[in-house]
Amino acid sequence: MKLWKCEVCGYVAEGEEAPNRCPKCGVLKDKFVMISEEDAAKIYRSDKTNDLHMQLIRLAMKMDDIAKQGIEDNLDPGCVKVFEAAKAHAWELKQMAKAELAGHIAKGKF
Repeated sequence: MKLWKCEVCGYVAEGEEAPNRCPKCGVLKDKFVMISEEDAAKIYRSDKTNDLHMQLIRLAMKMDDIAKQGIEDNLDPGCVKVFEAAKAHAWELKQMAKAELAGHIAKGKF
């Protein structure tokens, strides 16, 4: 199977030929270029890891929401301290995963 990249919006399609129209931006087939086997291998290889990073981002967002609730509940200073730490760590993990995904995109591994 070959991969094709839209030169206008960056959408990557899979198939023996480029699609007649880009599903994302609608440009015609002639705006697609075939991705090299080496670059296609990077994309396929990183697909699972990219999905895992996105799951981690979603979990960090959920952790942030839970921490906010705990801070608002304000049962006692010890509890608030734990929830504040959880909120800070959730932000840090989310940003790290987002930065990693950005790095993958910059290296053509997305």
